[in-house]
Amino acid sequence: MSAKPALSFVLPLYDSAATLRPLVREIEALAIPGGHEIVLVNDGSRDATAAVCRELVREARVPITFAEHSRNYGEHNAVLTGYRLARGDYLVNLDDDGQNPPAEAVRLWQHAVAEKLDVVYGHYGKKEHSFFRNFGSWLTNRVTDCVLDKPKGFYLSSFRCVSAFAAKEAAAHEGPYPYIDGLLLQVTQNIGAVEVRHAERQAGESGYTLRRLLRLWVSTFVNFSVMPLRLATLLGLVMAVVGLAGLAVIFYLWLLDRGPKYGWGSLMGALLVFSGTQLVMLGLIGEYIGRMFLAVNRRPQSVVRAVERSDQP
Repeated sequence: MSAKPALSFVLPLYDSAATLRPLVREIEALAIPGGHEIVLVNDGSRDATAAVCRELVREARVPITFAEHSRNYGEHNAVLTGYRLARGDYLVNLDDDGQNPPAEAVRLWQHAVAEKLDVVYGHYGKKEHSFFRNFGSWLTNRVTDCVLDKPKGFYLSSFRCVSAFAAKEAAAHEGPYPYIDGLLLQVTQNIGAVEVRHAERQAGESGYTLRRLLRLWVSTFVNFSVMPLRLATLLGLVMAVVGLAGLAVIFYLWLLDRGPKYGWGSLMGALLVFSGTQLVMLGLIGEYIGRMFLAVNRRPQSVVRAVERSDQP
């Protein structure tokens, strides 16, 4: 095994065959005091990403580690696999589509070293994403303001540099639905941010569908906070108070023989409101119980089929 590098570049990959080679070549060309390595994690790609990774390992100009998941598990799961395999004093993870320039990753690392920070996030002055992705990122950050222990308004992004200490602690998590920023903020509050450039996507399209964004939001809510349960309790109490107040008004009008004649329509409306509220709360509780069930039954966070290193036979 080669000497411990100063910086590890962790790249989660999904259908990245068209963009991976130029990105890796750009990283290899960087001059990093103390040296650097690249960790490639193929998360069940359907194209030739695995073949390109193996070629890059054979042609490596800096140490390259290639790990292949047995199927697609998701970006956060792939990043944690990369954290476990990386050997650097600091780790920076960046997207596989070329939108996170490697030179900007070096700036994150330099800021982390200079300020002795555990985590440094890249904050985009202008994002080259679609309106849908930008809205999803905005909503995710508003959600995390409520449920995570972070400075209000602090921007979280997938372009981040972390210390080996923070990465090791986050990677110790074994749950099947990880949310990396929640894990990191449980480990440390020694965080910072640097404004970075966001480049245009080099090829293909984003793998984040509405379904995946919804799963990410649910993981943010459910995995790291009991606030949804408290909100459900509060909603139940509010509905109960409203129901009792309505019952008191109806009883008062009945005593005075006044008011409208309440019939089937008003009764069904009240039933739908209360039944809907109960179903929402039951669904929320079921989500918690379901995730506990999967964790107890040890549903794998990811399964690594193979690992190849350029500096080992």
